[in-house]
Amino acid sequence: MTEPSSTPTPDLSEYQLGESVGYLISRVKSTLSNLVTQRSMAELGITSQQGSILFMVASGKCLLAAELAREYGIDASAVTRLIDRLEKRGLLTRVRSNEDRRVVRLALTPEGHAIAAKMPAIFTGVLDSLLGGFTPEEVGFLKSMLRRVLINSGEQTGPTRDAASNFDSKS
Repeated sequence: MTEPSSTPTPDLSEYQLGESVGYLISRVKSTLSNLVTQRSMAELGITSQQGSILFMVASGKCLLAAELAREYGIDASAVTRLIDRLEKRGLLTRVRSNEDRRVVRLALTPEGHAIAAKMPAIFTGVLDSLLGGFTPEEVGFLKSMLRRVLINSGEQTGPTRDAASNFDSKS
């Protein structure tokens, strides 16, 4: 058995992680999510992901658990657990379709709607802080480049998606 090495291999030590676009995007997403969670927990008692899900249901973008799983890139069981928590808190309900009993739609309760309505201000406030010092043109250019990345990945983009998933700000 060989001893674990604490010395990085030459290829790894030469890789500049801080210059990796993927790493930077990941760190920005993590920072954004953490800051939104700090605000949404303090103001509404929910995480950024829960608030975003409520917003997506309220906007009509995602009305089924499968749509949420696709939107967030997480497995169906994780979405089910999130929905269970939101349902237990009285923020949303599952409604079986009359046309197709296999289909279960998500619907917000009045409290869920009230929270969803407050999420854009939280998203915008956090992003305005993070984008402090950026000109409107720079923000527009950043959004344009991010949309191109999504298009290159095969994803469709649109106004509803940008507002909820990317916490659109400084339109």
